[in-house]
Amino acid sequence: MKKQRFYFDTSVFGGIHDDEFRVETLKLFEMVESGDISCLYSDITEYELNSAPTLIVDHFKSIPSANREFIELSLEAEELAQNYIKEKVVGKTSIDDCRHIAVATTANADCLVSWNFKHIVNVFRIRGYNAINIKLGYNTLEIRSPREIVNYE
Repeated sequence: MKKQRFYFDTSVFGGIHDDEFRVETLKLFEMVESGDISCLYSDITEYELNSAPTLIVDHFKSIPSANREFIELSLEAEELAQNYIKEKVVGKTSIDDCRHIAVATTANADCLVSWNFKHIVNVFRIRGYNAINIKLGYNTLEIRSPREIVNYE
């Protein structure tokens, strides 16, 4: 079975130092470290991590390179993100959230993982993003929180 490719938005990296999200986030990163899934990230992630606390940046840098994959924000992904805004899935101030989703979509990620329940992991937003994806000829994108991904055995 091929390794699943999960795009992590920046909120996931911050989750390891948040009391509410720590347990599930650590389990998710254990899945990455064991090679069960690949962690996809983008230049948007790197930009957002520039203002993150050192502990979060250090954790990001500690992910084995064999288990992570960099995806650059392409012109195609930028245009898709602008379509999410144009179609009012979210407002203009959420453009970076849209870019994360568009990068994951154009990279054919198996899933986008986020702790952002307002603009990303939200059934109404997910339906909106995927309606635009289908309309423009892309696959639908699974969007989940780490809580929905980790194995609780």
